[in-house]
Amino acid sequence: MEVLKIATAGSVDDGKSTLIGRLLYDTKSLTTDKLEAIEKSSKQKGYDYLDFSLATDGLVAEREQGITIDVAHIYFSTATRSYIIADTPGHVEYTRNMVTGASTSQAAIILIDARHGVIEQTYRHFFINNLLRIKDVIVAINKMDLVDFSEEIYNKIKEDFKALVAKSDYEDQNITFIPVSALTGDNVVNQSEIMNWYTGKTLLEHLEELDTQDVYNKGVMRFPVQYVIRPKTTDFHDFRGYAGKVYGGDINVGDEVVVLPSLTKTKVKEIYFNNKKYASATRRSSITVTLENDVNVSRGDMIVKTNELPKVEKQFDATISWMDNKPLSNGSKYVLQHGSHKVLAKVSNIHHKIETDFSGVVNDIVTLNMNDIASVSFQLNKPIFFDAFKNNRTNGSFILIDPQTNNTAGVGFIN
Repeated sequence: MEVLKIATAGSVDDGKSTLIGRLLYDTKSLTTDKLEAIEKSSKQKGYDYLDFSLATDGLVAEREQGITIDVAHIYFSTATRSYIIADTPGHVEYTRNMVTGASTSQAAIILIDARHGVIEQTYRHFFINNLLRIKDVIVAINKMDLVDFSEEIYNKIKEDFKALVAKSDYEDQNITFIPVSALTGDNVVNQSEIMNWYTGKTLLEHLEELDTQDVYNKGVMRFPVQYVIRPKTTDFHDFRGYAGKVYGGDINVGDEVVVLPSLTKTKVKEIYFNNKKYASATRRSSITVTLENDVNVSRGDMIVKTNELPKVEKQFDATISWMDNKPLSNGSKYVLQHGSHKVLAKVSNIHHKIETDFSGVVNDIVTLNMNDIASVSFQLNKPIFFDAFKNNRTNGSFILIDPQTNNTAGVGFIN
């Protein structure tokens, strides 16, 4: 069954947790004990409705304050596909959590309170989705029941958000607007009878029809080697295969390829999936390949087509989302992990901090603090093979590890 991972974002009281709870409830994905707990808690609080936010707010602090703090992953399925929702916090002090939740998502839902419209945090949420190259963004204008399901208010918010989209440099991004009421269920799973002026799809209908293949980067093929398979059994005594996941494009038997970093040239001999041979494999396929020549290939190496070489350099510029309590400064040294490849990296220059409201940059920055996003140059102790993040999300991203604490200190997107 196909899996679609979605990141959600919304400001405090926009109803994000309620929306997710409503999705679970209307798709009959809540367990009996969870539903009973929601009914009991809602009754104790004196509500005349079910408080669906209790389905997702797992931390005690979240339930007490009515806000999302940590990234929670919620799973549910329909008859056609499975979903993983990364419920991310919207506060500026939890920007790092939002980046973490959205970094592996293929689609995003940005909630807007119909009473308040586009606000500062909406800018931040859209900026991060733009930064992470999330291709399909659904703008769910929520709490329509509190504005009398007004088409005029919906259209005003829609136009305001389109003005924000005009600031984006991501031309292939798809923006979809849906008026919803998470509390009453209008246009979440079932079509709203009250908002008959809206003729589009419900939220779930839109998610069901998203092309799960199309949401990924399409471009040059990248095959990072995760594992070298040498069974050394009687049946497979001389077998040498390389297991990994295909990114960007297709790989075919007979393709002329180059193994990086050795620059050894060879051809793809066989492609295996579950012990069956195939003539080709599409992007996002987890496969094992064999090569025509007995070349030296190790975990961390990358197989690419001869006419599609990535950059192989010891320095580059990147956009950084800083996640550590300890500030980043010029000259700081970290372990840079790019795929399964680790190298030593030094911060050679902090160019500027980027404002997440699209207002510009702040120059003369000497350090980065937690939740800051900035443009930074790095110097490596040996070359890596990379692409720009906008061309290949997997081969254009990396994490920074503090060598003293072993903490993930930051995440980067190569320019």
